[in-house]
Formats: sequence, C-alpha cells, structure tokens
Amino acid sequence: MSEIKTLEMPKWGLSMEEGLLARWAIQEGDDFTRGQEICEIETSKIVNVLEAPFAGTLRRIIAREGETLQVGAVLALVADASVSDAELDEFAASLATVKPAAPDPEAAAPDLAAQAGAKPPSVVSPPSNSPEPPIGQTVIPVSLQGVTDVTQVNATPHALRLSARWGVDLKKVRGSGRGDRISVSDLESAIVAAGGRLASPMPPVRRSKAPRSHADDSQVSATPLARRLAGKLGINLHDCRSSGSRGRVSRDDVLAAALLLDGHPQTSPVQESAPAPFESIPMSGMRRAIASRLQTSKQQSPHFRLSVDLDLERLLAFRQEINREVPGVKISVNDLLVKACALALVAVPDVNIQFDEATQSIRRFADADISVAVALPDGLITPIVRSANRKSISDISAEIHALVTRAKAGTLKPEEFQGGTFSVSNLGMLGIRQFDAIINPPQSAILAIGTGEMRAVVRDGQIVARHQLTVSLSCDHRVIDGAAGAAFLQELKRLTETPTLMFIQETSYAR
Repeated sequence: MSEIKTLEMPKWGLSMEEGLLARWAIQEGDDFTRGQEICEIETSKIVNVLEAPFAGTLRRIIAREGETLQVGAVLALVADASVSDAELDEFAASLATVKPAAPDPEAAAPDLAAQAGAKPPSVVSPPSNSPEPPIGQTVIPVSLQGVTDVTQVNATPHALRLSARWGVDLKKVRGSGRGDRISVSDLESAIVAAGGRLASPMPPVRRSKAPRSHADDSQVSATPLARRLAGKLGINLHDCRSSGSRGRVSRDDVLAAALLLDGHPQTSPVQESAPAPFESIPMSGMRRAIASRLQTSKQQSPHFRLSVDLDLERLLAFRQEINREVPGVKISVNDLLVKACALALVAVPDVNIQFDEATQSIRRFADADISVAVALPDGLITPIVRSANRKSISDISAEIHALVTRAKAGTLKPEEFQGGTFSVSNLGMLGIRQFDAIINPPQSAILAIGTGEMRAVVRDGQIVARHQLTVSLSCDHRVIDGAAGAAFLQELKRLTETPTLMFIQETSYAR
C-alpha cells in the first residue's frame, strides 16, 4: 500500500504559534531531496525556509501562498506516482476531521479494533425498536458492524481509520478502487445502502452581537499577525480574548471577535464607491524580509561612502587573454572584481569584519566570504562565494554561475545565502554609472559597481580615451573608519589595474 506523507507547518521556537506561507520553492509534480528548500515561511520574528525532512514527490499543495496557518497544519501531500488523485482527495478531506497528533493509520487501526467492538459516542447502533437517534449522529446498520482485520482488507488509510471509529467490518464493504481497494466513499455508500445514516453537520449557533470598543488598543498584548489582522478587519483588540501564549491576543481570538461584534466598522460611502487609482500588490515574504533588514541597516548603521575610478584597460586585456587561451573558461569582469575584492579584504582585514551588536564586539575574519547580489522577480538574494581569496578565478567564475542558476531556480540552501563577510552589488549591466548600496547586516561594508565605459582622462598631460569604472564603498562607521575604507579601495585599485598581482596569494598594504 502506497504511503501518503505530509509536510507540516514547523515550530521554530517555543513562542511560535503560527506562520505565514510566503512562497513555494517547488510546485506540484516536482521531485525533491532531503534538505531541499520547500517553501518560505514568515513568523512574527523571522523569515525562514522549510527544508524537506525526507525525499519524495510533491503531489498536492494544501496551503496557498499568503495563508497564515497554525503550527502542525498540513502544507502539502507527498506521495509517489502510484497513488491516485482520488486517494489524495480522500486523504485531504480527512485532514479536517483528524487532529495533527493522530497516530499513523496503519498502526492506529489495530489498536482501535482491539477495543472489543467499543464505539465512540458519535456512532449509534440502536436496536430496531429504539427511538430515532439525533440527526447529528452516525447510524451504523447491524449488518455492517464488526471489527476490521487490517491484514485481510485492501483499504485507504482514511477508510481504515473511519472503520475503526465507527465499528464497521470492512470485509462487508465492496471496494471500487484499483485491486478492489475500499475508499471512504465506498464505506459511506455501503452504510447508506444498508439503511444506515451519516452524521450531518450541526448548524452554527448564532449569537447576539456585542457592542464595539473604541478605546486605544496600542498597548494590548497581541501577536504581530493578530494585530495586523485586527487592523485589516477593523477589530479593536480590547474586544478580543487573550488565549495566546503569555496572555497575548492570537489570530484566532481576532477571528472569533469578528463573528461576535455588531457588524463591520462604518466607512464613507464615497470611499467605497470611488475607483482605486492604483493596483495593490501584496509584498512577498522575500520582499518583506529585504525591507525589514535594509530598514534596520539604515536606522542602526551610520553609513559613509567612498568612491574611486578604476582603469580597466589592463584588466580587460587580461580577461580577453584568459578566455582566448584557456579552453572551456569564460571569465567575466565581475568574476575578476570578486577575486580582487577578496584579496583586498585579506590585505585590509579591518574592512573584512562584522559588528556583533549583542556583545558589542567586532568579528574579524581570516578569509573573505563574498556575497554576490542577484536580482530575482520577488527581490534580491545574495549567494556567497566562500573563501574567495583562496580560490582561482576560474573556480570563482564557475561557482558564481552555479549559485546564480540555483538562486533563480529557487533551490539555494540557507547556508548558501546567509552570512558572508562582504557584499558586491553590480548594476553595470543596466548602464548605471555610479550608485550607493545599503550594507547587508551583519556585514559592515558593501561595494557598488557601476558600468565600464570609455571616458576622456588625462594621461601624461594628454587627454586620452580609456575604459573606466566607478565603484563606491559603503561602510558602517561604527566599526570601520575612513582610513581603512580608503586603504581597501587603494588595494582594490592596485589589483584591478595590475591584474597579474591576483596570482600572488600574499598581498599587503602600508599601514
């Protein structure tokens, strides 16, 4: 019997109650391996990725992007190709009635069956002379009652679970699936055909509406998701219960209040009828993470910027020679600049640092891990070339190409884009001559690279045309002084304008 597995909302931290599914990294029908990124989840504290706990095939997406779900909620179903769509439908339908902590069906069914025919209160099997049971109960005909031997029947996991719950012997039910497999619909049809009855859902209880509060709720303790939802629905947090952790208002508390209050807040008829002059586009999880990180960087890191013009004549000739003489190698200017930055960081270690705000200390690194900014449709990601100072230019080129390819495919692992000691952002391919970049925390510096172009410059008292490139270095003034930033640019200029120096592993500068 083929197995259907579930991918569920993880619990990251003791206080996590729910998470927002921001982005699926794979789609229905995709195969994935253990440890591969499955989706991106936003909580009240972090934006993180869910890695696959096992290998398999994503057959059915249950949770959609933008949904907020409780911890343990099923996100998707995983199964091999032998499992039919009908079986997936049945399993998905069962999720609404089965608690997340329920035991495995194959293991649970024998245990339940061993209970000497005991039936839960929701199942009624009255004698023929008994009064009609309430509508909200399931009636099992005597002809179908019994205990199922799970080793003797071919049934879906949900059908086995229901047979144990209702006290139905599945040997008395005819299956319509492949190999006479019994489904939930087969079980329900047999009950009705034998004169039984299935429980009907109870109608919702309508309560009288309560008046709304208009007091300031800014100091009411609530989860960020609950506060955002309350603002969207126009719910005052004073009108909500506090059933969340540490006595906070949760999302469910807000939804419950919305059902009990006396209607929606009044809005201006003019506002309701006026056409929207814009298109409202919700921010993706990646976009929100970028906004939060860069806002924090601008607020907490006092930026200063230094710029320098680089002469590219010798670097371009050097690149052309490599690409012409070395088979299978295609070096870009950006590859050479990444290598030059790595060597310059080793030469000027006071720029190759991070600021640890929690401990008020400086982390100085021996190797240069260069984060290379890559533009994606949903935002920006920075895959990292680890120990770029120790790698050859061809290795750096191949690694950048592989990282960029995986970044655009959405298959990067967290360790491949989290961390780094220095960032490089290149907008030269878009014709941008010069720009200032925002530091990527916890790093303390980033290099903005513009476009290379022919410019009129003075050489030996003569105006000549030369390939020039402007780069701008943004530094965190809390830990990097202007002299250190200038020394880094000086070393970068030396390596760029004399590219053969990149083959010398030990570089230094005069302190």
